[in-house]
Amino acid sequence: MVKVTYIAADGTTTTVEGEAFSNVMQTALDNDVAGIVGECGGSMMCATCHCYVDEAWQGKTGARNDGEDDMLDCAAGEVKPNSRLSCQITLTPDLDGLVVHLPEAQY
Repeated sequence: MVKVTYIAADGTTTTVEGEAFSNVMQTALDNDVAGIVGECGGSMMCATCHCYVDEAWQGKTGARNDGEDDMLDCAAGEVKPNSRLSCQITLTPDLDGLVVHLPEAQY
């Protein structure tokens, strides 16, 4: 299991455990984390799983995948250098303790 902490725009913190090799979006959905919608089910066809990777974790989550920038252009929240689609961040043991921040809105 890999722990992920989701920090909502209002500062509310939710820490959950996800299956290794799942993704940050699916882990949020499986644990009813508010602020992640995942409307397309993780097929990178929307931006309703937009998140901001905490600065301390940016180097470990890797660069945006091909096509991710195009989808982030559709994000409701401000796109920042640390913006990612949470469906594209695979939970590996190296990401145990990952922290992501959520935008104010996904629509």
